[in-house]
Amino acid sequence: MKAYFFIIPFLIFYSCRQNSAPESITAQHIVDKSIAISGGNNYLTHDVSYNFRDRHYESKNRDGKKVLKRITKTDSITITDVKKGNDFQRFFDGNLVSLSDTIADKYSNSVNSVHYFSRLPFGLNDRAVKKELLGQTRIKGKDFYKVKVTFAQENGGEDFEDTYLYWFEKNDFKPKYLAYEFHTNGGGIRFREAYNERYVGGIRFVDYNNLKPQKGQKIDFFKIDSLFAANQLELLSRIELKEIRVTPSSD
Repeated sequence: MKAYFFIIPFLIFYSCRQNSAPESITAQHIVDKSIAISGGNNYLTHDVSYNFRDRHYESKNRDGKKVLKRITKTDSITITDVKKGNDFQRFFDGNLVSLSDTIADKYSNSVNSVHYFSRLPFGLNDRAVKKELLGQTRIKGKDFYKVKVTFAQENGGEDFEDTYLYWFEKNDFKPKYLAYEFHTNGGGIRFREAYNERYVGGIRFVDYNNLKPQKGQKIDFFKIDSLFAANQLELLSRIELKEIRVTPSSD
């Protein structure tokens, strides 16, 4: 009986240790390691361009600010959206267009969203980001650090109330999965699985399978990785970056 009562506390302790991260590992440490292996200083010293869903995107660093562009070409006109810091401008064939604040914010957030995901994990050290290590988990036979990300209202953008989860593989600190719970346009939950990893100009790029819960399915957002592992999410779309170019910044 004494041996029996000794084994039970030991097993409980062992189980807890398996699901928690070592005390020396923090969310900040994980993100720093992830950024370093994914591109590091190249994010700041190189310009990036790519095509996504029939649109062309460009990301540059000028005068200490990110300059994000989205170029849409139709049969009759070229629309260029430019986001520099908190400022947004739209051009029709090079001519500046006047926009209401509401419309400008909508377009600005749309441009920023595509660039944000393409540059991950770099944006996870932005000033508004708040990171919390939730522990460790196992997905499809591999071990991951699970990190929760929220945003401060100041500098957090229109969607500062959204919550993100990132899964960083333990052996290389690369983010292989992410999920987010959003509140705009009726709200919802998305889970993304990275694939087609490649390095261009020293920067890591991935494509994503974009998944969502099945219709009518009520879930605990923080356990969405369990649903993914059980194949209980459905594919909504694929997010693929094409014709990626990375060149040294001119200044």
